[in-house]
Amino acid sequence: MGSYVPSTPAQRQEMLEAIGLHDFRQLYRDVPEEMLLRDGLDLPEGMSELEVSRTMTAMAARNIAYSAVLRGAGAYDHYIPSLVKYVPAKEEFLTAYTPYQAEMSQGILQSIFEYQTMICQLTGMDVSNASVYDGATAAAEAAAMCRDRKRRVTLISAAAHPDTINTVRTYCYGTGDELRVIPVKDGRTDPEALRQMLAGGDVSGVYIQQPNFFGQLEEAEALGEIIHQGGALYILGVNPIAAAILKTPRDCGADVAVGEGQPLGMPLGWGGPYLGFMATVQKHMRKLPGRIVGQTVDSRGQRCFVLSLQAREQHIRREKASSNICSNEALCALTASVYMAVMGPEGMAEAARQCLSKAHYLAKALCAIPGVSLRYPGEYFHEFVTELPRVPEVLEALEHHGILGGLPVEGGILWCATEKVSRAVLDETAAVVKEVLSK
Repeated sequence: MGSYVPSTPAQRQEMLEAIGLHDFRQLYRDVPEEMLLRDGLDLPEGMSELEVSRTMTAMAARNIAYSAVLRGAGAYDHYIPSLVKYVPAKEEFLTAYTPYQAEMSQGILQSIFEYQTMICQLTGMDVSNASVYDGATAAAEAAAMCRDRKRRVTLISAAAHPDTINTVRTYCYGTGDELRVIPVKDGRTDPEALRQMLAGGDVSGVYIQQPNFFGQLEEAEALGEIIHQGGALYILGVNPIAAAILKTPRDCGADVAVGEGQPLGMPLGWGGPYLGFMATVQKHMRKLPGRIVGQTVDSRGQRCFVLSLQAREQHIRREKASSNICSNEALCALTASVYMAVMGPEGMAEAARQCLSKAHYLAKALCAIPGVSLRYPGEYFHEFVTELPRVPEVLEALEHHGILGGLPVEGGILWCATEKVSRAVLDETAAVVKEVLSK
């Protein structure tokens, strides 16, 4: 920890003397005497390094470490190259993980600029912000940036992630706006229901998720045409790995592209920290929340980076601000940048192709078992829902084999297969399910 101790005792004493003090307790002279802690904290005695190691090892042993993960639902177990973990761990980045004074460091600004550039390349959009907290937050912020004085209603597909729906609903509640949920037909957004819900002329933005929560691929381009015909803005939530082989949000007609960046090199980590990415076309650039870093030249003609755009209302007219986001997930954004740089376009496309093929392989193997069938008929990426009986028994049996099965959902299981899962594991999964259902 020596790298993180900012000063020595002698240096601290020198600083005290510089301000006319000789003891740190003098800094608290305005604090009432009865509030000061005199007798120390009521904590147990410290342990030796060996004792601490034993205690932590015993605690860790209570966790279940699965050899294979076949569950997604918003957080995905992808392979992370070792370099992706190494670069963000450098102290220069790690100690500035969410910089409020980004303009202080050219290195931090450049890392954010590179991240924005890659997100724009991935989504086909003109401009990206420096990131937000997670994918659900990005969706809610996108819905807010689409509203105007006359249109205050947001539509969201019932096929979107439940957490995203709830987050957008919470944002709408806070601003007094309305959220309406578009019905689902055969596991995908119902286009006719969408058309009817747009007829009132009060809808500001529509959020569609691609692929959706059930793993189904939406007719994103056709839905975009319906949305624009209704006079609303189109928000497309995308999986960044799937985006490597699918049409970009720009090609689908989206006005705003958002998503959860966790698949871009971030471990599952018990649910976080994750990363929300946001990108849009130039027309809506000034409505993006947060900050945007730009590239320019200094007085000597050398390349440099600056904090180009940040909504001034967040600082001096806060009652008019459309967002309270004033910083960014810099360390997670850097992680995503390193992952995309290490993988490259071909590497990400290969990961996506393996996700696609392995999911279809698993689905075919499972559906060959009597009593198991696909719940939805449409095309899917790396997740799909199967209807099958005795769900708890199936999942428990898989756990005994070190496999975390899919997520129980209404009527069956939502499975996920990424490039990290081997064919042997997929075959073993099908064999275990078959054995349970044959009893």
